[in-house]
Amino acid sequence: MARTRVRIPAVLALSAALFLTAGCGNDASSTSGEGQDQPRAGKPSVVVTTTWEGAFAKAAGAEDIKVIVPQSVHHAPDYDPKPSDLAAVAKADFVLYAPFEPYAAKIKEAAGSKAKLVEVELDNDPAKVSAEVGRLAGLFGTAESAAQWKTGFDAEYTKLNQDLQAAWPGGRSPSVVTQVFTAWSAKLAGATTVGTYGPEAVTPAQLAELSAKKPALVLDNAHMSTGTVLPDSGAKQLKIVNYPGDDLDLLPVYRNAAAELKKAMATP
Repeated sequence: MARTRVRIPAVLALSAALFLTAGCGNDASSTSGEGQDQPRAGKPSVVVTTTWEGAFAKAAGAEDIKVIVPQSVHHAPDYDPKPSDLAAVAKADFVLYAPFEPYAAKIKEAAGSKAKLVEVELDNDPAKVSAEVGRLAGLFGTAESAAQWKTGFDAEYTKLNQDLQAAWPGGRSPSVVTQVFTAWSAKLAGATTVGTYGPEAVTPAQLAELSAKKPALVLDNAHMSTGTVLPDSGAKQLKIVNYPGDDLDLLPVYRNAAAELKKAMATP
């Protein structure tokens, strides 16, 4: 969601950066495809720009969700909404988007008079996820569903975190350099972050500075990779995926990142 073009403000907290991929769902109960134009009784109709916003909406308790950007689009901000996408926006009760997305202005313009526009802070840091899911649940009137989701999420996150800490090489927290929008994965592993970079490509000065930190791992953003970040440093580079799949389930994002991290830590 590998392209190097970046159009993301520096003030963004975790592109997010951006991110990413995003996509339309296969599960009719969580994403809207054919025959999903009408909202379910008692549930709001929600249109989201990407699967990332969609996963937040689903976690908050929404059921009638339409995703605009197909998951096949590797870098979601490059997507140009079609007229049919904008027509769907006009019918929604809620329209969720991230402020860094360049098509946000089109989304706002297309929203119908009844639609409530909601900016979502996309960051997989668990505290920020919980805060955004809770906020959305308050808007949707689905607090009970969100509370149930949070209980399961917290338990799974704790399990993954403990499993990764048990896998630390030599029982010591690994040192990592992370792209600014994948810092959440370093936190998941309990890793020691010795430097960050991005979203722009690493400059020669940054390369020297970060290599001198001698990190064991480099956590790169799969959706906006700039290639090998620290060549000749000996650090293992991992691709971290921010965007959920078509099922709009956030937990596999953490499980997949944990699996990559555990594998890297176990490899000499």
